[in-house]
Amino acid sequence: MNPGIIFLLLLIGAPLVELYVLIEVGSEIGALSTILLSIFTAILGAALVRLQGVSVLLRVQQTLARGEAPALEMLEGAVLMVAGVMLLFPGFITDAMGFLMLVPPLRRQLILAVLKRSGAMGPAPGGHTDGEGEEIRRVTIIQGEYRREDD
Repeated sequence: MNPGIIFLLLLIGAPLVELYVLIEVGSEIGALSTILLSIFTAILGAALVRLQGVSVLLRVQQTLARGEAPALEMLEGAVLMVAGVMLLFPGFITDAMGFLMLVPPLRRQLILAVLKRSGAMGPAPGGHTDGEGEEIRRVTIIQGEYRREDD
């Protein structure tokens, strides 16, 4: 399906579903309680995003100190940003999705699944894979002697 059509359906459909859920919850627990619950989830979500953002920032610094590229940590920061935006929007479905993105193992699995699906993470060109797509590593050991010649 065309990505533009999917985006348009999400742009129109998601707010309508959120509105329906808000109306249904409001009819069960009352309008004021629904509004207060929506505000509470936004405040709680912002606090949790801030805490986890600091944690990810510390891991980025540790990774940089080891001399490695903090690619996964940067992607986690991006997912945390999306989670924060979802938690600030009023609605219980976006709040649930935002809170799920705050669970570190789920967040990593989401990132890895997106990377594998997009083809950004896979076997090296010319590499061999087993039946499940995992790369089979072949190690070639070359033995020999060397000597250093200085000019």
